Amino acid sequence: MSTQKNRGWIGLLPLLFFLIIYLGTGIITGDFGSMPLLVGFLLAAAVALLLERQGEKTSFDDKIRLFCRAAGEETIMLMVIIFLLAGSFYSVAAEMGAVSSMVNIGLSLLPPTMILPGIFLIGCILSFSMGTSMGTITALAPIGVGIAQQTDANLAFVMATVIGGAMFGDNLSFISDTTIAATRTQGVLLKDKFRANILVVLPGVIITVAILAFFPISGASSHAVYEYSLVDITPYGVIIVSALFGHHVMTVLGVGILSGGIVGLVKGSFSFVEFFSVLHRGMVGMEDLIVISIVVGGLAGLMKYYGGVDFLLQTIRKRVKTQKGGLFGIASLVALIDAAVANNTIAIITAGPLAKEIADEYEIDPRRTASLLDIFSSAFQGMIPYTPQLLLAAGFAGISPVEIMPFSIYPMIMVGMGIVSILGNFPKLKKR
Repeated sequence: MSTQKNRGWIGLLPLLFFLIIYLGTGIITGDFGSMPLLVGFLLAAAVALLLERQGEKTSFDDKIRLFCRAAGEETIMLMVIIFLLAGSFYSVAAEMGAVSSMVNIGLSLLPPTMILPGIFLIGCILSFSMGTSMGTITALAPIGVGIAQQTDANLAFVMATVIGGAMFGDNLSFISDTTIAATRTQGVLLKDKFRANILVVLPGVIITVAILAFFPISGASSHAVYEYSLVDITPYGVIIVSALFGHHVMTVLGVGILSGGIVGLVKGSFSFVEFFSVLHRGMVGMEDLIVISIVVGGLAGLMKYYGGVDFLLQTIRKRVKTQKGGLFGIASLVALIDAAVANNTIAIITAGPLAKEIADEYEIDPRRTASLLDIFSSAFQGMIPYTPQLLLAAGFAGISPVEIMPFSIYPMIMVGMGIVSILGNFPKLKKR
């Protein structure tokens, strides 16, 4: 058993291989889009299928079954459905004029210095209400693309701003999967985790808004006249109201599609039969993202089978010697697992039991542990180029997710605030 644990690093080789060929190709060519993500992950999956778990001989057929079982895992399939609904909503909203009207309203009402902060804050509100980053990105990314197309804004910067707002709610919302996973694994109440969490990230939100205000969208003129229709933005109004009522992201997107379809039919933007073609066109645009998500899920399953995740758990545990070291260990652990599996909820569930063990041993308040698990997993989820969030935003924008990474201001600040909270030993929580 000890030999198996010591050789668990083998399970991380496929991810390392992917990073080397993907980043290496981008550096050599000067274009990170030159190596398609899907091709890179398929090559990494091929490497994974050639490996063996230490001390065991696994047949190729069994490896394929392990890959397929992980690829078809519940959260992966849910992501696939969300991608399909996201594509359909965007297609319908664009066809019936909702996207262009929302873009023009933003350009009309917001001064140039507040366009990026406005996108970020709307994303924060929407994601906190909806409890999902994916639904928020689906709603705001097309608007961000439209703003960038009509102004001189950097498209990757705008998409990173959308993702930042989306990760706010993914981290803090009471109905977010990550919040539920963090509180359940640490045995704390939702409200207690929220209080510990908001004290750490709220300064980060303020700092992010201040930074974004220094990047005005100069192509947007306060004197220009932008045409829009309040009727056309009905789908977005329906989405916001549905999110505020706490409905599931699939319900939110479903009613958004339905309302967009009704308005489009009344306006004559498309006929009843053409409506189905519009839906299909949006779904087709998500095919690449869907296949990437499935392949990444299967690859993560093989890496876990080979002991890669256990290796990370053991490596971090061995290096924890003090209470502050325990806090850093918990943060590092969930961040590294998120980088390996590209799913912050799974990362929290996987790291949670060991995090609780560390917290009990070094007398760390479980509310802080739950907060750190959620902060660092959500932050890395908003920065890693192969997470569903960056893939979705990049897909809408038609750019490489690597182009978005340097502009991930809020996720970077989340990491910074998390580190400061550990070093400064805050927030100071009253004993329960």
